[in-house]
Amino acid sequence: MKLADRMKEKNTKTTELSIWGPYLREEWEKHFASHLTEEDKERIFLKNKDGYQGYLWHLFSNKLRNCLEREEADEAFQQVAHESYYVFYQLSNEVLILENAAVFSVADLEMEYDVYVVDKDFTWTYVKTHETQWCGPYFARK
Repeated sequence: MKLADRMKEKNTKTTELSIWGPYLREEWEKHFASHLTEEDKERIFLKNKDGYQGYLWHLFSNKLRNCLEREEADEAFQQVAHESYYVFYQLSNEVLILENAAVFSVADLEMEYDVYVVDKDFTWTYVKTHETQWCGPYFARK
């Protein structure tokens, strides 16, 4: 079952969009990776000279931004205010806008990979990677 369907079952207002992915990835980069040079971004495969988008979470796995990892990241995510979120993916343009999402939790992301969750003001982010044994999840504040 898709995340959107699971959230709807929990009576969370869920809006599905299929074109906001590039916009939200760019906004995430602006808010969390603006301190990196273009050379830094190429070196860690965040993006290349042609603008190809790599993995945004490489910012954390390469220790170029302070963050919490693993269980500490999960706990921090559970403690942030659960009102409205953007949920988007690295390799898909699919986006979910979750509103009144008090029941949204780490467990809802169990089957999701390379997924980014941010509040609507981009003041924090929670990231679950596809390399769950080695990298992440991560939680960082702006």
